[in-house]
Amino acid sequence: MATPIAIQFKPSILSFPSPHSPSINTKTHFLQPNDKFLLSSPLKQIVPTLSSRQFSFLQQQQLSSARFVASAAPGVVDTVDKDKLPADIHVTETQEPNSRVRLTVEVPTVVCEDCYGRVIREFMKHSKVPGFRPGKNVPEDILVGYVGKQNVQKAAVESILKRTLPHAMSSVTGKALEDSIRIATKFTDMEKTYVSTNSLRYDVIVDVAPEIKWKPENAYKNLKVVVELDSDMDAQVASEKEFTRRHKSLGALKIVTDRGLQVGDVAVIDISATTIEQDGSDAKSIPAAESKGFNFDTEDGDNVLPGFLDSIVGIKRGETKSFPLVFPDSWKQEDLRGVHAQFTVECKELFYRDLPEVNDSIADKLIPGCSSIEEVKQALLQRCLEVEQAAKDQATDNAILDQLYKMVEVDIPQSLFEEQGRQLYGAQLLQLQANMKLSEQQLASLSSPRGVNEFLEAQKENITSIIKQNLAVGDIFTRENLQFSTEELVKEVQNSIEEFQNSQQEYDEDRVKQQVQEVLEGAKVLEWLRENADIQYITR
Repeated sequence: MATPIAIQFKPSILSFPSPHSPSINTKTHFLQPNDKFLLSSPLKQIVPTLSSRQFSFLQQQQLSSARFVASAAPGVVDTVDKDKLPADIHVTETQEPNSRVRLTVEVPTVVCEDCYGRVIREFMKHSKVPGFRPGKNVPEDILVGYVGKQNVQKAAVESILKRTLPHAMSSVTGKALEDSIRIATKFTDMEKTYVSTNSLRYDVIVDVAPEIKWKPENAYKNLKVVVELDSDMDAQVASEKEFTRRHKSLGALKIVTDRGLQVGDVAVIDISATTIEQDGSDAKSIPAAESKGFNFDTEDGDNVLPGFLDSIVGIKRGETKSFPLVFPDSWKQEDLRGVHAQFTVECKELFYRDLPEVNDSIADKLIPGCSSIEEVKQALLQRCLEVEQAAKDQATDNAILDQLYKMVEVDIPQSLFEEQGRQLYGAQLLQLQANMKLSEQQLASLSSPRGVNEFLEAQKENITSIIKQNLAVGDIFTRENLQFSTEELVKEVQNSIEEFQNSQQEYDEDRVKQQVQEVLEGAKVLEWLRENADIQYITR
């Protein structure tokens, strides 16, 4: 008997087929129709195989490694040539929404009879029928009676599926997405058809690589981008602030005893706030504006509500001041914009800084290795210039990606949407785990199918835009014949694997290589777009 052919649905890092095959007394494992691809609860099944450095890059670029693999399911193509059928099967291909294809497969009687013969020989080989030596020929009626007619029929249907599915899938070779193949016909219906007609008919649903349409054609070649830069993104200003911060860290805080609060002091204050109702109704507390034991550095007065610092200048330790203020329309917390509030501030402690004189003697304390204040300032400026450039590049990439997804029309497959969403959700769990050190039980609860599905629904728009960005980037990489060197790929793969090994994390080398390749592709595309796009920078 020929070795049973396994239809391999390669388990991705995010999902895997669940075996539901009926228990038949044989070592052969048959494909069970209606297999569903479920999300596993452990965190490692949800989180993509990304090193921290790669994941950081993907977050920054808004790119994800969840790009589809536009190839037939592994094993499908090879098995077509290895296992010739005694007759051709008939496959009808029907296009469905969301880049999905329905394959209606009709298997003739001669193929079904051949599969039935294989099943009988397999049962004969492994069954221990009373009165017959193992492996010896057993009359078919006796063998069927021993194994059970229904079990033989089930095994025959599974064998037919196992042998014919690779042939049926050959029509979508190069287009089918991994882990998206699903047999839509109920197994019981296939059994009934097989028993009554000695033939088989079943439907297979598979997601295929979506077609990308640019609006208009080659729109990315005429890309115009306006990049908004924060006013804080100024290296000179940032370096001066950093110098001040480091200088202040060298000073000692001393208690103020003979005066009130001055700019430059540090105060420990309790803050409470209530609304001032214009209609005379009862005031309401404003929890977001309240704080106990707040360490207020008066040199950071620009970071608080306008007028707050001026209102408490002169306050002494143990004193309380009350004053009205209005939250400006530009306030970050939207529900407080325009709100009239009555603040009450009690000064608990008051300190001044005893700072060393700014001269070359403290240079080494500000930055080890520096011998002069000028050297310190230049070193800080250089660091801030690098940060400024990185922030500018990041803002540019974000603006480019934001334009790209608006330029393409894509019928997104559901399997691709779910995989991308699960990777995003997994990334959030990773961050949560890093911040809170969740237990295995807590992780299992958060990574339940319900939690994932709620995330997919809530983040539908965001997930869709990211997928469009990914597909657009991949399309540009191909259209413009962009390349990266083998040396780059090998180096990045080695670095990623080292990170996994250093953190004692499991990894799949092929998966890591694929993801690194996608990261490099994304970087090349963004580099090309920055060079060819019309980019305008404005400061907000």
